[in-house]
Amino acid sequence: MRILIAEDEKDLQEIIVKRLKKEGYGVDGCDNGEDALYYLENTTYDLAILDIMMPKKDGIEVVKALRAKANAMPILFLTAKDAVHDRVEGLDAGADDYLTKPFSYEELLARVRSLLRRNTSAKTNILSLEDLTMDLSAHVVKRGEKDIKLSAKEFAILEYLLRNQGKTISRAQMETHVWDYDFEGGSNIIDVYMRYLRKKIDADFDKKLIHTVRGVGYRLYGEE
Repeated sequence: MRILIAEDEKDLQEIIVKRLKKEGYGVDGCDNGEDALYYLENTTYDLAILDIMMPKKDGIEVVKALRAKANAMPILFLTAKDAVHDRVEGLDAGADDYLTKPFSYEELLARVRSLLRRNTSAKTNILSLEDLTMDLSAHVVKRGEKDIKLSAKEFAILEYLLRNQGKTISRAQMETHVWDYDFEGGSNIIDVYMRYLRKKIDADFDKKLIHTVRGVGYRLYGEE
């Protein structure tokens, strides 16, 4: 899943980006509202984390501009302000949630997982298909009773496939939602990662869950 973090405190921005990437998310960062709005209007993100007090455009201006264009992407505000009217203003502008600084990164990650669930049918941190289960909070993947060890990027790809199970996902879609602007590998690296996943998820099982749609991409579903 791809996330934008807009935070003008450079050290905090770098820490958040690093922490989210460690969790397997594709993450882009910027330090002002104008750049944030440009990113959000020209790239498909699954979530935006915006500081309210930013130069050029503040977070509230950014959110109002997005909502005016019917962009319903989940938005989490970061704010140093703890007055009730500041929180109300942010939520009324169209934000979905807020987090007051200073905050724990564990809580930030929990808020991120919660907001990402809103656009899917998943209501818990457990994603599943047949005997394949993924615990997003514990970062545990199992196929039946077998523990599946995945890298952060493999985990992110499988999460995206599980959130879109039954749908054909193109390589372009996967690149957009799992990688960030630093990605330069092209579609071949996606195929490489899919081979890794197939080996770990399907190789030891008769029932295959990862399927290639020739000339298009991949689809995750259980064979009937």
